[in-house]
Amino acid sequence: MRSWSGHLLVLGLGASGEAAARWGLARAAEGANVSVSVVDSGSGETLEARAEALRAQGADVRTGKNEVPQADLVVASPGIKPHSELMRNAVDLGVPVISELELAYRVSAAPWVAITGTNGKTTTTALVGHLLQEAGIPAELAGNIGPAAIKVAAEVGPAAIIVAEVSSFQLTLADTFHPRVAALLNITPDHLDYHGSMEAYASEKAKVFAHQSVGDTAVIDVDDAGSAPYAGNVGGGGATIRRVSRVLSPEDGAYLVDDVLVLSEGGQELPLVSVQDLGIKGDHNVSNALAAAACARAAGADIESIRRGLRSFKPIEHRLEPAGVVDGVEYFNDSKATNPDAVLKALTAFGDRSLVLLLGGRNKGVDLRELALRVAEQAKQVVLFGEAAPEFESAFGELDTEIVTVDGLSSAVKAAAKTAEPGDVVLLSPGCTSFDEFTGYDARGNRFKELVSELKEARDGQDA
Repeated sequence: MRSWSGHLLVLGLGASGEAAARWGLARAAEGANVSVSVVDSGSGETLEARAEALRAQGADVRTGKNEVPQADLVVASPGIKPHSELMRNAVDLGVPVISELELAYRVSAAPWVAITGTNGKTTTTALVGHLLQEAGIPAELAGNIGPAAIKVAAEVGPAAIIVAEVSSFQLTLADTFHPRVAALLNITPDHLDYHGSMEAYASEKAKVFAHQSVGDTAVIDVDDAGSAPYAGNVGGGGATIRRVSRVLSPEDGAYLVDDVLVLSEGGQELPLVSVQDLGIKGDHNVSNALAAAACARAAGADIESIRRGLRSFKPIEHRLEPAGVVDGVEYFNDSKATNPDAVLKALTAFGDRSLVLLLGGRNKGVDLRELALRVAEQAKQVVLFGEAAPEFESAFGELDTEIVTVDGLSSAVKAAAKTAEPGDVVLLSPGCTSFDEFTGYDARGNRFKELVSELKEARDGQDA
């Protein structure tokens, strides 16, 4: 692929689309016979700025359109839905249509560790990278968690390892992607508006194992009902399966003995750290830490380095991130919780503490009733905001929970602050995407932190 030439067509001008286009332009600048076109059906100031920058480098960029030029290879951004007019037009060209992840894999010389699942991908990917670096193994994060995969793949040589957070969107159009270590953390309802059904969504997730063979490792959380069945279905290619569990003790797996995380190898249990030693909290993060340890071990990390890394790893931004304390109330930013299962996992981090929960944004076609039932058992108050507020109101129905509905995130923080008392937790764990009000979960999380800071400054000013 490093010697590929032809007309590259990129669909979508988000971060991954822009990176794919820049890779093609760099190949052209090196003298390769490569031309680049980009088509995005959207418009707007940010999009046009990216378009102009690429045009200045020689790309043919078309915005606000669905018509596509003839090409030799199409790279589709994750946000392009399979049945959109733009995607249908690209498929009708009769040439290969791949994801930016697949392009990156074809370009790369380095081995890959790939992490997928509905929830926990970002934390686990970051932790795997941290553990490998602690062991002195060069590791570069890529994909949703770091720079676009194609950018990393073009720059990293065979001595390093690429650790990638991989989405179902990326795997859908990945036909040769072959990570040496792959992890499936869980599969719960999400992105059904994109995939159409749970069966289709799960099938795309499982593609992370499709090309593994002898010498590779598949790490699978068998506590999760969605991912557990694949522990018996991915061994056909000869990959070694490492099962992860908080409640079982799978042979040659990663699990708990009392409250100590262990790796089992050849019948020997290798203790790592206690649950209390982890810097990331909640049952779901114990599972994430076990999966990360199994991945890092399979990629060559020694046990002592894994121990050190598990102790030193800190929460990542927008994932149960402490956002400040105001009048004795702790605020946590969990903006990356964009589906109900992620919210349920976040709730395990707070035990029986009094909780004010902020829910809202744009739903992805997911049933919210089970979430409402569980939240009603734990939350002191629920503040609903954004486009999905009416759906949440319907889900909570006659449940015995105090519900407050407001327009947007700013009003939600103010409403929560009125209710919360010293010792309480205010948790932004919205259960929906941010695209009704923000450009992404990170923008939503950053705004939440700003609002908490403003609230603290206002209270400090009153006390002065």
